[in-house]
Amino acid sequence: MSESSTQGNQAGSYRVAFIGLGVMGYPMAGHLMKSGHEVAVFNRSVDKAERWVEAFGGSSFATPKLAVAGCDFVCICVGNDEDVRQVVLGADGALAGMQTGSVLIDHTTASAELARELDKLASAQGIQFLDAPISGGQAGAENGKLTVMVGGTTSAYDRAGPVFAAYSRFSKLLGPTGSGQLAKMVNQICIAGIVEGLAEGLSFARKAGLDGEALIETISKGAAGSWQMENRYKTMLAGEYNFGFAVDWMRKDLGIALEEAAKNGAQLPVARLVDGFYKEIQKAGGGRLDTSSLLKRYD
Repeated sequence: MSESSTQGNQAGSYRVAFIGLGVMGYPMAGHLMKSGHEVAVFNRSVDKAERWVEAFGGSSFATPKLAVAGCDFVCICVGNDEDVRQVVLGADGALAGMQTGSVLIDHTTASAELARELDKLASAQGIQFLDAPISGGQAGAENGKLTVMVGGTTSAYDRAGPVFAAYSRFSKLLGPTGSGQLAKMVNQICIAGIVEGLAEGLSFARKAGLDGEALIETISKGAAGSWQMENRYKTMLAGEYNFGFAVDWMRKDLGIALEEAAKNGAQLPVARLVDGFYKEIQKAGGGRLDTSSLLKRYD
């Protein structure tokens, strides 16, 4: 499978539309501008699109159809399957305005089924499609250090290299359409287990009377070390949970993975258990807390 370490930009400057200026899309679109591309944006909250134009330049439009006119690439980064359908399909959607030979890139964490649906619709119009969910969180988006998991054809992936280069440090083509979304499901399944393990460990450490700072300094150097441990242990020990990916979004992602597992027969006992823990946090009003708030259950 094709892969790319996308530190820095590759040759070529393109007209790119970016649809969805949330915590991820806003800086990603900004990196495209900084990399020399001509960028048009659409966001359902118009004031955010206006703020983006003030910060980076480019231009904003009233509908996705208007934003994508004449663009070589169209990037989508919204909330879920229905959000994607809302901005891509219909009379004012992106597909209604995209030109033949352009590439539609969906960075939303969505279902593999949706990816295959969009690929068929795009192909019927002579448009290439890539499902390309991202990992790295808000900090990765802001620093241009995201990882991109891609499904689609080699030709579309190779063409999209200069776009991915603007905001990612690594991308890899993992297979045909839908493979990027399936890979993101695996990513979230793994994270769920890691964060729960860290939460249980820190809770145990407190009850055992261990110094949390000294403990993590020690065990992070061994086999227990992880990105979550390195980047979240301080805020977890401080009981601060506003520094990462929200519980509401993690439950959405785990729901997609559990639904896919029901189709393919995979067993996800840990992911299902942790999803239940996140449901408890939601019910207690913590849906906007970050995923490390699993420790809060033990407090």
